[in-house]
Amino acid sequence: MTKPYKVKPDVNQKAPKARKPAAPFARIPDSPRPSQEPVQRRTKQTLPPKAGPSPKTGLSTYGAIGAVINRRAADRLREGYLWVYASDIESINAGESTPPPPLLPVADQRGLLLGTALYSPSSQIALRVVSREAIDEPAWLALLADRLRTAISRRKYLIDEATNACRLCFSEADDLPGLVADRYGDLVILQFLAKGLDSAAVRATCVRVVREELAPIAILERPDPRMRELEGLAAPSLAPLWTADTDTPVTDTDFMLNGLTFHYDANSGQKTGAFLDQRANYAAARDWAKTLGATGRALDVCCYQGGFALHLAEVCRQVTGLDASRSSLEVAERNLETNRARIQAQVDWVEGDAFQILRDWSDAGEAFDTIVLDPPAFAKSVRAVESALRGYKELNLRALKMLRPGGLLVTCSCSHHVGWAELEEAVASAAIDTHRRVRLLERRGASPDHPVVINLPETEYLKCLVLEVE
Repeated sequence: MTKPYKVKPDVNQKAPKARKPAAPFARIPDSPRPSQEPVQRRTKQTLPPKAGPSPKTGLSTYGAIGAVINRRAADRLREGYLWVYASDIESINAGESTPPPPLLPVADQRGLLLGTALYSPSSQIALRVVSREAIDEPAWLALLADRLRTAISRRKYLIDEATNACRLCFSEADDLPGLVADRYGDLVILQFLAKGLDSAAVRATCVRVVREELAPIAILERPDPRMRELEGLAAPSLAPLWTADTDTPVTDTDFMLNGLTFHYDANSGQKTGAFLDQRANYAAARDWAKTLGATGRALDVCCYQGGFALHLAEVCRQVTGLDASRSSLEVAERNLETNRARIQAQVDWVEGDAFQILRDWSDAGEAFDTIVLDPPAFAKSVRAVESALRGYKELNLRALKMLRPGGLLVTCSCSHHVGWAELEEAVASAAIDTHRRVRLLERRGASPDHPVVINLPETEYLKCLVLEVE
């Protein structure tokens, strides 16, 4: 009789030895070190102080320059997060620097190095990690130049005969926290949204890289008033950072998105001047309206300078753009006239409060084949989410009341704190209240020049639902 085959158990592999972590900061001795010559006999009393973390601060007992953060923040950084909030900082040792330098090493409570960060003493986001190693300013500037060059190269495929504008650098998504760079035709706009970036060396590095990569006619800095207030930054100079013509510097131009021409003025408008993050969604709204045959009457709510409205006007017979800003509508009208060769639709602009006008129109029985809702961010903090969802529901409810059967609804949210599920729940609740059946065609985000990094949820802020209303 054949003996049963016995399976030999796997041999346990010996685990590799764990290596000790590197020292967190460069130790600064308070007094000369003991001699390094070998000693045959040394008592415990003659040993130098142990170079380990202090139980109170986590810094080396020899002293060090850097920030110590709590365990919660340290765990987030190890998972790939880049921000440390002011409430998570245990202590900061700036040495003789007053105020602390813009670059600080960051360590956990045990003194283990987590990286180097830009420091913003006035901001809730106090530390923005730029390296997982300890680096000085020259190394940081070299890293800045390399990453900005890489970010620009990633967007080159987006530029063609129909589109010559895009975001060149998207802050944390391109490993450059606080830095935004946008291209509008031959102009490049820079925003420095963190205190640690507010230096002549950083500006000079960015200008040099942009000039080498793109050869623009001018490079301008455009501040974000809200962010500068939060970061405690002074207003920048109004003079261009660089211009090819020093006698008559250029601050306005025309740029193209999806074959349409738009006017840009660096001294007006929101964000850096236009909503480049919606470029792909502009085209999607136009294409879906054509596919569904929802090409009769269209409405663009919170139209700003006419992005969705002008794209819809390529396929719809009549388009209305609604916005509270007269200056934005004046630019929208200028954009309309510039594109008259491509647009045959009847287009009109209405100035006023979107909530009040939609309420009046829906009660009056107005009807549309396509409606786009692109309101500003309703929730700029977690506390504002509940109120924001009421606002999103109200806008969608009014839109659903006015859409004809088979119509197209494109509804957007640029509030990071409002997630996909919450936005969809608000729309679903509006559909229930209006007794409409809504079919999801697409979930869309920002254009590819605004990439999403999976373990940085703040990079996914724009949400766009494309819906067919039955």
